[in-house]
Amino acid sequence: MSSTAIDPLHDAAHGHHDDHAHHTPTGWRRWLLATNHKDIGTLYLFFSFTMLMEGGVLALLLRAELFQPGLQIVNPELFNQFTTMHGLIMVFGAIMPAFVGFANWQVPLMIGAPDMAFARMNNFSFWLLPPAAILLTLSFFVPGGATAAGWTLYAPLSVQMGPGMDLAIFAVHIMGASSIMGSINIIVTILNMRAPGMTLMKMPMFVWTWLITAYLLIAVMPVLAGAITMVLTDRHFGTSFFNAAGGGDPVMYQHIFWFFGHPEVYIMILPAFGIVSQVIPAFARKPLFGYASMVYATSSIAILSFIVWAHHMFTTGMPVTGQLFFMYATMLIAVPTGVKVFNWIATMWKGSMTFETPMLFAIGFLFVFTFGGFTGLILAISPIDIQLQDTYYVVAHFHYVLVAGSLFAIFAGFYYWAPKWTGHMYNETRGRIHFWSSLISFNVTFFPMHFLGLAGMPRRYADYPMQFTDFHQIATIGAFWFGLSQVYFLVAVVLPCIKGGPKAADNPWEGAEGLEWTVPSPAPFHTFETPPLVR
Repeated sequence: MSSTAIDPLHDAAHGHHDDHAHHTPTGWRRWLLATNHKDIGTLYLFFSFTMLMEGGVLALLLRAELFQPGLQIVNPELFNQFTTMHGLIMVFGAIMPAFVGFANWQVPLMIGAPDMAFARMNNFSFWLLPPAAILLTLSFFVPGGATAAGWTLYAPLSVQMGPGMDLAIFAVHIMGASSIMGSINIIVTILNMRAPGMTLMKMPMFVWTWLITAYLLIAVMPVLAGAITMVLTDRHFGTSFFNAAGGGDPVMYQHIFWFFGHPEVYIMILPAFGIVSQVIPAFARKPLFGYASMVYATSSIAILSFIVWAHHMFTTGMPVTGQLFFMYATMLIAVPTGVKVFNWIATMWKGSMTFETPMLFAIGFLFVFTFGGFTGLILAISPIDIQLQDTYYVVAHFHYVLVAGSLFAIFAGFYYWAPKWTGHMYNETRGRIHFWSSLISFNVTFFPMHFLGLAGMPRRYADYPMQFTDFHQIATIGAFWFGLSQVYFLVAVVLPCIKGGPKAADNPWEGAEGLEWTVPSPAPFHTFETPPLVR
């Protein structure tokens, strides 16, 4: 993208926005009936942050219970409900909708399209999410409480739970439908609405990662729908897919779930790679090193993600041949991921780097995500995984990848593009406080969990022997600190940035390139009515 020249005629692209000011709806209608990609992107981001806070409160209740051995605050049943709902809310309510929000805001701006391809479907796919979130939250208040089967909803537990399980199944169905519609919209927009002259290999890396992610979503969301529908029929219609008493097999559920679940992990990290691939070149003031290899590496990760699912199942009695296959396949995925990490480092090499908040989060992402990748490589080795299965080592590993991976990239993207969205610069000092506070507290929370896991502490337990107390206490203090850092982000960074603050230039970052920086800040309601020419 860095080599792309933008035609001076691009001014025509946003010259008309004043005549269209009267087309901008106001009040509640603007949001409820939104068909503008920017408004829908904003709705997704607000929804995602709300769910991040809800999932965070559940996590802090878990950590508060684990501050000391013995049962302090909640009983084990409620503890498992909190664990399950924390996972479901964070995956389907916080991380995924945040990336869809970024896609809605940025994809049309980055490819020079006037909007998303299907504007009304875009509105519908957002408004499916709040009812699903309400269903999930209300499941706490039905007889027997929310589902406590873990976020993976493993049978036979999920077959035996109370009505809270049904609400969770319906909520996940609705969120899945939303994901599929959003993905169709993104694919059609990228393939059919690029500005003249923008070939596929000139697209910004963020657009590439979302194109591949959208294909992944369309491939695997129906698999999850199938798995939870079978659970539903086992529960209410007398089938025995996963019920051993009727000749079913609970392990089959795990195969079906992880055939969705492993590509899902990459669905949550590929857009993060895309954001980091935009931010690092901008602040290194150099084009992205190895653009083509980044595109091929992203595609390889997506393809390989379909053949590694059973590395989550080494302890289910898999034959050695199967263990070897999934072990080597999992290690293979480290190759394209390593290519990306080396390309990011090579982009920074000898660049004239500055360290504004977006760059800090991008480098923080790089450092901590790579660490999480290494612990994943360790878990790929089947004999080691059998020892560490379902311990806190696994909890530490996936939080390093998902919190420090996805969430840090989301923050990097917010700080990078917020001036374009709001027209105001955020406060740099507060952004840095948010970064350092998040980075340190994150490591204080999750680093000790590696040692808890190596010492044999199982996950999803509400109680533990006293020799684990010290590490649990450190983790709990870190967790509350991390949670408060995100409240600080909302109060000290996001709200002031929306309300006011120094006026942002059209391109506040001297190293940033791309079509989104050719429109005014804040981006007008209608952009690119005349497509820009990309040379």
